[in-house]
Amino acid sequence: MARVERFAHAGATMIAERRGHGDRVYVLVHGIGMGRRVFADLERHLGDGEVVALDLPGYGEAPEPPRVLTMERTADLVAAYLRERVRTPAVIVGHSMGAQVALEIAVRHPATVDRLVLVGPTVDPSARSARRQLWRLLRDIAVESPRVIALGAREYVRAGPRLRAKFRAMLAHRPEDVLRRVHVPALVLRGEDDLVAPREWCSQVADGLPDGRLAEVPGHGHETMIRDAAPAARLIRGFAGEA
Repeated sequence: MARVERFAHAGATMIAERRGHGDRVYVLVHGIGMGRRVFADLERHLGDGEVVALDLPGYGEAPEPPRVLTMERTADLVAAYLRERVRTPAVIVGHSMGAQVALEIAVRHPATVDRLVLVGPTVDPSARSARRQLWRLLRDIAVESPRVIALGAREYVRAGPRLRAKFRAMLAHRPEDVLRRVHVPALVLRGEDDLVAPREWCSQVADGLPDGRLAEVPGHGHETMIRDAAPAARLIRGFAGEA
């Protein structure tokens, strides 16, 4: 049964939904415009430990903060939650913008992280503009199932009128500048057909990490953890279970 928690730190509030039990803890960090509910299928397939799915401030059911948080400040909030409520190094799984947050958690708060999974990471430096990111996202979503499109549209509406400012915060962050400061094993995971996170960019991310590797999910796009998440979950579980 799910346990839902509210957690406030430094003027911002997030929501955490916890399921399962075990020594291994997976923390799921969503992308821009999304929320914890997009991880429902992935949660079902991560059955070898506890799964904590987040609503970041201003997304899902979490209230808007007074100011839109940077990726760094969002990472500080999640890390504060991990220290107070989880109390063991976790497998941090970030999708899209959530990969930027996950990366900053590993850099700024390494004691909270056991392993790092970056799924469809943004922002590719060759497309660091709202127009290019939206165009790539729309092209990627165009071939997705009606279920994924409907779920994504609902979450974007819930993200509210400050979505433009949230895009600016995402675009201002430069993940390539901090990759070398990650000192835990890291998996870069992309859908084979992901137009938002191209293979060349994901290879650069994996190569830039001191202990990074790249894996692909055949037949999937950017929303590989939303539609038929079983293949992604198998790769994540295998990576997390390595000695």
